[in-house]
Amino acid sequence: MFVSESGSPYEALFRAALSIPLSHYLVGLSLILAVFLYNFFEMHFLEDFLTGFRGQPVILTFNPASQLYHDVVSQCRIFHRRYLSTPWLCSPHLQTIFVQFFGNPPVVNYRRQIFQTSDGGTIALDWVKSDEVKKPPSQLNDEFIQDDKNPILIIIPGLTSDSHSSYIKHLAHKMDKHGWNVLVINHRGLGGVSITSDCFFNAGWTEDVREVIEYLNCQYSSASLFAVGTSIGANILVKYLAEDGINTPVAGATALCSPWDLMLWERYMNRRYAQRIYGKALANRLKKYAHLHEATLLHLINWEEFKKQQIKILHAVSTSPKYKGHSFRELIDRSTRILSNYETVDTYYRQCCNSGFIKGVMVPLLCISSLDDPLCAMEAIPWDECRLNDNVILATTKHGGHVAFFQGLTARSVWWTIAVEEFFLALQSSFLSQRKNKVKIKHFRSSTEIFNGFNTYIKA
Repeated sequence: MFVSESGSPYEALFRAALSIPLSHYLVGLSLILAVFLYNFFEMHFLEDFLTGFRGQPVILTFNPASQLYHDVVSQCRIFHRRYLSTPWLCSPHLQTIFVQFFGNPPVVNYRRQIFQTSDGGTIALDWVKSDEVKKPPSQLNDEFIQDDKNPILIIIPGLTSDSHSSYIKHLAHKMDKHGWNVLVINHRGLGGVSITSDCFFNAGWTEDVREVIEYLNCQYSSASLFAVGTSIGANILVKYLAEDGINTPVAGATALCSPWDLMLWERYMNRRYAQRIYGKALANRLKKYAHLHEATLLHLINWEEFKKQQIKILHAVSTSPKYKGHSFRELIDRSTRILSNYETVDTYYRQCCNSGFIKGVMVPLLCISSLDDPLCAMEAIPWDECRLNDNVILATTKHGGHVAFFQGLTARSVWWTIAVEEFFLALQSSFLSQRKNKVKIKHFRSSTEIFNGFNTYIKA
């Protein structure tokens, strides 16, 4: 025991503290920092280690009378195995960051088709140009797969994502190897295409997807159509399927990491500091999107007088580097709500909430969600709605992040793409996917009316 001459216990404690080597303090601080980072990033390495790196089972939610489960999903081995995330990506945040900035994407080449919608909008359709599977030479004209009976997979990316995104390339490459024709629908204003009308896409905008699918159904009548939506793209896809019901020509679909309930999603994005970082990142992406199409926004300033001031605010958001914005909601209120003609942000959220649309889905639908998704709240997952609809199978994993689900030591394997692959291949061989004869082809404009041009190019 240290006793000072003055008899002060505090001075004794101070001298005792000084006698401890500095290296011990550094070790202690390192341990505290490690514990903080472990909890902040919601890491689960210890959990994986203590369970012998066996992973966690995939939880399936479905109607017990579902023929989709008994005839299709029960044949998919991946849903009856455990999912173990890449050990050095043992965190939903690490998984999500990795897929956004790295992703280990395979090389995928595209052939672009410019599609013009009925309202004058322009969409870039990127078809995967296969180097492994030989296609007929008739691909070089605007009816390049008309006689091709191979299935067509339609991919609808998430917010501000396009055909360049690594997770899109993982799925496109995998399905292309099976000889499928893979098509990525880039949202308006994305994929290097300018906005040519006064309509902007949002979480509930289904018209573009509907027109493209009707075009494919009319132009390539011999091919079965399948669709995958990711994140906001999943929200759009489920809403479209419910709106069209039995009339959709889509034979099967997958919704990956859908936000489900946008009102819960917004609250979730403000719940913790990590989520607020994601919210700011999404807001910055939307600001860049607005800045990219500044000329179009300024052209739309001839709207009603009471909207002019709000458009000027949107312009300030997109051009001023000093503008911080108070929240992601504020940006939605000053941009998407106005451009999409919604009364309030809550009105926009309610009308685009696809958890209420699940009951209207009339085609085989696989929904995949991660319980630790840092961008989508677990409590928003519509468990009961999925269980009541025998056309829907909900697969949830304990870990996986947002549109990530990397597995293996090298993180070159993506679990959800394997799940989609097995599901679609099993569905294709099932009578549940035979919808071409049941769906009436709606009136569709001729190819000369819908094509604004066809450009062939390759991008890696």
